[in-house]
Amino acid sequence: MRDATAHKDGVPMTDTTRLLRAYDEQLRTDAETPSAISVTHLGPLRLVTFLGGRGFVSYRDLDGADEAGVQELVDQGIAHFRADGGITKVEWKTRGHDHAPGLHEALLKHGFVPEEPESIMIGEAAALAVDVPLPDGVTLRRITEEPDVRSMAAMADEVFGEPPSDKSANAILRRLGLDDGMELWVAEADGQIVTAGRLEPVVDTDFAGIWGGCSRPEWRGRGIYRALTAARARSALARGKTLIHSDSTEYSRPILERYGLVRVSTTTPYVWRR
Repeated sequence: MRDATAHKDGVPMTDTTRLLRAYDEQLRTDAETPSAISVTHLGPLRLVTFLGGRGFVSYRDLDGADEAGVQELVDQGIAHFRADGGITKVEWKTRGHDHAPGLHEALLKHGFVPEEPESIMIGEAAALAVDVPLPDGVTLRRITEEPDVRSMAAMADEVFGEPPSDKSANAILRRLGLDDGMELWVAEADGQIVTAGRLEPVVDTDFAGIWGGCSRPEWRGRGIYRALTAARARSALARGKTLIHSDSTEYSRPILERYGLVRVSTTTPYVWRR
């Protein structure tokens, strides 16, 4: 495993440039999509198919393509997914630090719609693994059983404004069945899940990701998300992961910054729907 936290001369890796390099080298690989059903390589692109008719496009870089080259990659990428009638949604994941001339315009031309940008946050797991007091009556636990997973997924769909569906729960249950290290954590009050999030250790890297963090609006601002993040960080450390990464909304970014994570770049998903 590569050590993303130190130089060969032992100087700690703490600056944004080196953290970003670790992100690009270790995470922008097939490790980014462990639950993929299939992955097709098209030049520098990875065209990924997930359960439930979801497509995903990612890459480490675009091999220095000029505007015409970027347009051709987009043309061929969307043609791949259009040819599969089972694909109903495709996300093209862009990063703010990439050299990608004309990518925005090429994606819009094919009907992709940009969603809100998020911050790519990276920092030391140890900085997150602190004691955080919980409100009275709130408890944390890791869940593995199907009824709990379905309750968690339903809460997340509600919070994110998604229509009720079994798709998310089914995808998560399939992922649990792979036994690839993913952990599901929830906070509960009076038998109801009020906050949830995933921990995703990344094989053969120093990283674990914290994903899917969400809280019911009436429970926000009470330290519950921070406590859930601390629990996941402790679990990451127990698995030998020293760095935490996350794509964070403007709600979670300030919390992670208070614990020493830094924004190394931004990511904007562009979404196409059939």
